[in-house]
Amino acid sequence: MSDSPVNPVPILPARVVLLSGPSGSGKSSLAERIGLPVLQLDDFYKDGDDPTLPLLPDGSGAVDWDSPLSWHAEDAMAAIRLLAETGRAEVPVYSIPDNGRTGTRVLELAGAAAFVAEGIFAAEIAARCAAEGLLGDAICLRNRPLTTAWRRFRRDVREGRKSVPFLLRRGWRLMRAERGIVARQEALGAYACAGAEALRRVQAVAEVREPAAV
Repeated sequence: MSDSPVNPVPILPARVVLLSGPSGSGKSSLAERIGLPVLQLDDFYKDGDDPTLPLLPDGSGAVDWDSPLSWHAEDAMAAIRLLAETGRAEVPVYSIPDNGRTGTRVLELAGAAAFVAEGIFAAEIAARCAAEGLLGDAICLRNRPLTTAWRRFRRDVREGRKSVPFLLRRGWRLMRAERGIVARQEALGAYACAGAEALRRVQAVAEVREPAAV
């Protein structure tokens, strides 16, 4: 008599850790240290010629790249769903200096129980990820505004993201708004903390993967 076939135990989809925080707060650096697959949410920015891009309220006609309206939230959610459910997704590659997408790449989880989705708009989709059972954690990196501003300026100059006058104007505006930015992300469901605590929280999510109910 042959052995009865063993039914494999279904495994829960991979869970996403949403890593938000003001621009320059150290999200990308922390994501690299964690060692999990990383979905760069900045790659879901709208192209610079998109007519739906929001403008700054100062009358300058400049695009407000810090508004969630400058970002394709639906496309980001679709990629998160695919990664969680199949472990693989084709995602855009965006050039900030060029204000547009330059191609695509394939992101694979390779069996990881969790992955990080990082970007300044990550908290905007926290409630939706939670409602769909995809959320492992939502974290907002928090620093002193002056520290964040200096890190942001050095990075943006190094990467040639925009002209120096633009970066100085944006940096001053964001430094004054930083506490409000963090408060908004907390209101959207993100837990605000510094890098060391954020790292511990992500590692806790990555270590837990329970069988799904049969």
